[in-house]
Amino acid sequence: MQTRLFTLPLSLLLASSILSVCAGARAQGGEQRRKSETVRVPRFGERPVIDGRLEEEVWKHAAVLGGFYQTQPGDNTPPTYPTEVLLGYDPRHLYIAFRARDQAAGVRATVAKRDAVFDDDYVCAYLDTFNDRLKAYALYFNPLGVQADGILTEGRGEDLSVDIVMESKGVLTADGYTVEVAIPFKSLRYKAGPGRSWGVHFQRRIKRLDDELDSWMSISRDESGFLNQAGHLTGLEDLDAGRALELIPTLTLSESGRRVAVLPPRPAGAAPTHDPGRFVGDPVKQDVGLTAKLGITPDVTLDFAVNPDFAQVEADETVVTANQRFPIFFQEKRPFFLEGIDIFQTPLQPVHTRTIIAPDLAVKLTGKRGRDTFGLLFASDSGPGSATPAELSDPAALRRVARFLGRNAYVGVLRLKRETGEENYFGLTATSYNFVEKHNQLAGFDGRFRLGPQTVLFFQALGTTSRRFFFDPLLNRNLYRTGNGFGYVFGVTRAGRRFVYDFGGEGRTRDYRADAGFTRRADTNFLRLIATYNSEPKPKALLVSWRLRDFTSLRFDWSGRTQSLFEQVTAAFNLRRRVSFSFGASNDYERLYEWEFGAARGPRLAGAFAGDDPARTTYRKGLTASFSAAPGKRFSGFVNFGQNWGAFDLDRGAAPRYARVSPAALRDARAPLDPGPGSAVEVSANFTYQPTNALRASLDYSKSSLRRYDTGRLAFSDNIFSLRATYQFTRFTFARARLDYTTLGARVRGQYIVGWTPNPGTSLYAGYNDDLSYRGFSPFTGQFEPGFRRNGRTFFVKMSYLFRRDL
Repeated sequence: MQTRLFTLPLSLLLASSILSVCAGARAQGGEQRRKSETVRVPRFGERPVIDGRLEEEVWKHAAVLGGFYQTQPGDNTPPTYPTEVLLGYDPRHLYIAFRARDQAAGVRATVAKRDAVFDDDYVCAYLDTFNDRLKAYALYFNPLGVQADGILTEGRGEDLSVDIVMESKGVLTADGYTVEVAIPFKSLRYKAGPGRSWGVHFQRRIKRLDDELDSWMSISRDESGFLNQAGHLTGLEDLDAGRALELIPTLTLSESGRRVAVLPPRPAGAAPTHDPGRFVGDPVKQDVGLTAKLGITPDVTLDFAVNPDFAQVEADETVVTANQRFPIFFQEKRPFFLEGIDIFQTPLQPVHTRTIIAPDLAVKLTGKRGRDTFGLLFASDSGPGSATPAELSDPAALRRVARFLGRNAYVGVLRLKRETGEENYFGLTATSYNFVEKHNQLAGFDGRFRLGPQTVLFFQALGTTSRRFFFDPLLNRNLYRTGNGFGYVFGVTRAGRRFVYDFGGEGRTRDYRADAGFTRRADTNFLRLIATYNSEPKPKALLVSWRLRDFTSLRFDWSGRTQSLFEQVTAAFNLRRRVSFSFGASNDYERLYEWEFGAARGPRLAGAFAGDDPARTTYRKGLTASFSAAPGKRFSGFVNFGQNWGAFDLDRGAAPRYARVSPAALRDARAPLDPGPGSAVEVSANFTYQPTNALRASLDYSKSSLRRYDTGRLAFSDNIFSLRATYQFTRFTFARARLDYTTLGARVRGQYIVGWTPNPGTSLYAGYNDDLSYRGFSPFTGQFEPGFRRNGRTFFVKMSYLFRRDL
């Protein structure tokens, strides 16, 4: 059965390989014309006024870049409208101006918040300030000059969580729009001077014209990569490279309240008694912190934080947690850790700074010297040694955490990377995490190498040693011992005009631990093969482009036992007016083993699974469909639907709303786990409405449910609604509301904020967070409670100010 299910990819790969050779031969004979321009940036004698109008005399001395190509949906064809880029610099700033010709009535521009300009028209610059073809600053500006910025890493995409200080302004004109930008050199890490050059891309997006993308440099679809196809800037000499000091003091004032129990804990076996609880307010809390950044040189930075305020202004997304076996990844949002975060990011994620919960002290040194990039991070984290108010008020819970209270975890990270030729590097990573009864050390190497114009190889191998508690399924208990582990990942990608192949895999042994990073699953190996065919785009046709993809994977543990075999074929179609849809079908063989969930059966142990079989098997078939449209400025949305026949119910229930519904659990609620297949539905949808340039609202919906075959019972069902609305009074002043509701948890969470954010580092927020239950269950007795019940609320004011000066 396993072999029969997965014969298609081999035949597809063979046919695709033959066609790829033919396509490669055609590409060699018809290579697109490519600029190899190196532009010398002139030095300005005076600073232009950043008002977006380009009226100053100084702009007449700028370098002018024109002759853009349409690279999407066209293939280096003439653009619909011309674009020019003007460049200049002085010792402190790089100046960039864009002149985008267009029909005035067609330009899409809103008063958006930072990093939310991608539903507008925009222009952008990619600055590879070390010219290593591996990483670049990605800077975007909508027609009003609203900024979005981040780091583009070749092979990993963009990270827009990084913010830099710069000045920009845009103006709508009778024949399009103009944008003017001043970027302080002290906001960048760079190498400049005689004989040095920066890699650069300039691009423009026109949303209403099927997302047309115009590029100053032509982009060949016969060559993989983006930064390796950049143009170059020279002439950036005699810059003011003095050391810059940034200080950001922060102050957060908050007043919180929560519902607490009125009645004492009931004795075991006693009948439940309704406890309505009472609401208790905490005293006003003051958090004062300081973050400092010293630019030792233009390419080396020291960051230092004392009792930093890492409170998140925006809450994490509400996600489905029912029937989940493994941890859920959440992005880092805290400013101190976002500085230079790209240096620490590697494929196996041995560094994930959200494991540092509440640092009292943190210091970080990052930079690049010649071909060597380095990062060093240390943090003293008080988070693991703290307790919740509920734990402190419960004598039994307090005894469990007493030995941890007041103790800090110490986290250290070292990252080294050396470039070896163009677009290649070899790196080393080491981490250390130490807390009470939890010690973990990790070290390993990684690399990325371009094997040809279309082929890239990457890999990483890590070894870990840990002194901590490990669960032993043969003894059915945790043992405090030393455990050594190994993790690896590799991938080879060949990307051409029509065909893209991706072969790779990753794995972690059972005792692999990365306590300073993120690990979704251990004791597993995962191999994948992806073959994709892309059609030749036809910008003027109704069907602009289409894509066919086959994804095949095999997962097995380190004893060679199969965990899953999966294959999915997907077809996607892009139409005019930004309409797209896709369909997919999949086959999946999955096997669960009881020692992954608890005890392994033996002479004295019954095992984690009910019945005689220590494993469970399912053959799952699935269908997926998606549709998205953004026909105009006001409306956009998408719908994704998935149906799986044979998906596993892990038999954990979703208490208190859903009890376990397996045959074993229906006979005895305390029976061992009895996983079984069922019919699962997954839906996600979004509708966005923007009635004015300042107001934007969106509604997100997701659904996840599963009904078992053997009992016909609903194992769980969760519907999550998220309503968001933002009104931008100005580019820097806004009011924002967010409301999340989950039917499974019966929780309603609201967040309401008024903010002023003139630049990264300077901000003022005033907000209110609310947490309520609606027709939910009491956290004290588990009994159903009608109507609304408030569980907690917080008022807060958060302020920070960026002091920046040269030393």
